[in-house]
Amino acid sequence: MTTLPDRPHTALIVIDVQKGVMAEAYEHRVVISNIGVLVEKARAEGAPIVWVQHSDEDLVKGSEEWKYVDELSRRDAEPVVDKRYGDAFEGTDLEAVLANAGVGRLIVAGAETDACIRSTIHGAFTRGYDVTVVGDAHSTNDLTAWGAPPPDVTIAHLNLYWQFQRAPGRTAGVEQTKDVTFSG
Repeated sequence: MTTLPDRPHTALIVIDVQKGVMAEAYEHRVVISNIGVLVEKARAEGAPIVWVQHSDEDLVKGSEEWKYVDELSRRDAEPVVDKRYGDAFEGTDLEAVLANAGVGRLIVAGAETDACIRSTIHGAFTRGYDVTVVGDAHSTNDLTAWGAPPPDVTIAHLNLYWQFQRAPGRTAGVEQTKDVTFSG
């Protein structure tokens, strides 16, 4: 139901599942495992997979912390979008990558829930995409020392409000890994 014309396909967007991001992230082993299941489902169903990789002064491009976790492996044909902002569309070629693949619906997983996941799903939604967050395949780090809610509450809150997100001609939703399909 996307508002983007001639974009019938669904893509998996894997955001910032990098060593420096995931090392201490909440339930990171479960989340990484679930993302691995999503990657295999997408490949089995022939859905595009786009890997998003953040860099900044804390995640220096080429450093060990900047690299994707060892448990996930990208295939050469699967594009990588390098980003420097929370919203993976800002200052990147993500829109062009998705347009070239005829993608109008996104399945989103990765990190961090309260930053890059949230920014990207809102950015995608306002750009006309249908956006499904995989509720058991995103995580964040503990930022309670800076006044943020605990990670489990942050994740639960995004999963709660995103399932009720509405706008003309677009759909939003939350699904669990076991329920995700890439057709339709």
